[in-house]
Amino acid sequence: MYVGHIAHTRPNQPAVIMATSGEQITFGELDARANQLAHLYRSLGLQTGDHVAIFMENHLRYVECESAAERAGLYYTCINSYLTPDEVAYIVNDCQAKLLITSVAKTEVAVEVAKLCPNVMTHLMVDGSADPFTDYDSAIEGFPTTPIADESLGAAMLYSSGTTGRPKGIVRQLTNTTPAEPAGLFKFLDNLWRYRDDMIYLSPAPLYHSAPQAAVSLTLRRGATVVVMERFDPEHYLQLVDKFKVTHSQLVPTMFSRMLKLPGDVRSKYDLSSLEVVVHAAAPCPIPVKEAMIDWWGPKILEYYGATEGMGFAFCDSQDWLTHKGTVGKILMGELHVLDENLEECPTGVPGTLWFKNPIHFQYFNDEAKTADSRTPDGAMSTVGDVGYVDDEGYLFLTDRKTFMIISGGVNIYPQECENLLITHPKVMDAAVFGVPNADLGEEVKAVVQVAPGVDAGPVLERELIAFCKEHLASMKCPRTIDFEAELPRLPTGKLYKRQLRDRYWEGHGARI
Repeated sequence: MYVGHIAHTRPNQPAVIMATSGEQITFGELDARANQLAHLYRSLGLQTGDHVAIFMENHLRYVECESAAERAGLYYTCINSYLTPDEVAYIVNDCQAKLLITSVAKTEVAVEVAKLCPNVMTHLMVDGSADPFTDYDSAIEGFPTTPIADESLGAAMLYSSGTTGRPKGIVRQLTNTTPAEPAGLFKFLDNLWRYRDDMIYLSPAPLYHSAPQAAVSLTLRRGATVVVMERFDPEHYLQLVDKFKVTHSQLVPTMFSRMLKLPGDVRSKYDLSSLEVVVHAAAPCPIPVKEAMIDWWGPKILEYYGATEGMGFAFCDSQDWLTHKGTVGKILMGELHVLDENLEECPTGVPGTLWFKNPIHFQYFNDEAKTADSRTPDGAMSTVGDVGYVDDEGYLFLTDRKTFMIISGGVNIYPQECENLLITHPKVMDAAVFGVPNADLGEEVKAVVQVAPGVDAGPVLERELIAFCKEHLASMKCPRTIDFEAELPRLPTGKLYKRQLRDRYWEGHGARI
């Protein structure tokens, strides 16, 4: 998120605007404050390769905290702002952070985290202070607004979401280059996402996640303005596109679904003609949802598939998707192999685990065992456990995460297909499908549904939804029973925290997975 070159040519241009509060920071201010924080890092003895952690909601100060670490050659770990103290402390300790930055809004959790992290030397708090946290502005005040003498390019060390277990830190070697020179992957994405210098980017997702981080960083390096939503709201998103004449944005399928469920008069109320490129990823998008979005917004939607680990990358534009509905695109980076349980190649069209020969080598920080588990015995290929297949034209289709595969009566069932179907029902706001214990079959298919506003949940709706599934899917893929929840545990990034739901049903049964 280096902006030094822009700060000198366009210092008064807004760099970041907060969508709700209207607060903003110019490129000149962002560069100066990031330099001050970089000087503070050095004054505390932090050197190239050291680690800092950021635990904060979407905030105007977020980007400068990252930018300072990036220009000081540090690893910076951005932590999910919705985690509990124990969960945050695990990441802070695991990443070996020497400094922790939080905000006054996170005081209650942050103070508990500090007690659990004895190796953190310095604690900073934006917008206030609370023992042991020092006021952020007071801490950087007085330091030079010019660059530190030994600038070098740092990097994010992010953690997997932990939807299938303890989060894992994903670390790559620093490149020993200047912060003005972005990493190679960023150059690749800049071209792929069709960025340009005078674009306006709308960021609706949490800044701690890898995709928004990359998108915001690329936008700022371009010298373009970013509008950051404090939290996603479907109508507010449309309002912001209209107000700021947004040209580029990145969303997740859940956000599409929420906007499509807005009343027709609300959807047609705002001028969205400025939109040029809308990127989506993070989870497979149900075909009817994406069809409806392209019909509404036009062929402006680009899709990509890639894990935080960066081992491979697939991409498709709207035209490719419409002729290969359900695909996440063709592989543009990394060499993909679809392998069965014996690490043998699967035939075309047959699902298997996705393995990549790595153009980018990563490790799980301080965890050789997890790194080894993600690789083939010879170390040549890596996987995050996604399952999918490639058609005869080379288009990749995802079916599920291997961890959530249901084995019912010896038959492998991937629940993503049923989830994608349920979410299209007009009475369903969100859905999760997974395996639960069955004495005879080992597992049976269970759905948990969040109903749309004003819809009555109960046995009548349960029967209706099961019948709906059986109209479109083989019976074995359909839920035997459906439970209803007020809200599903979906991460702000759009990823469903299915493990939390599923574990309730396996308690006392000795969960298979």
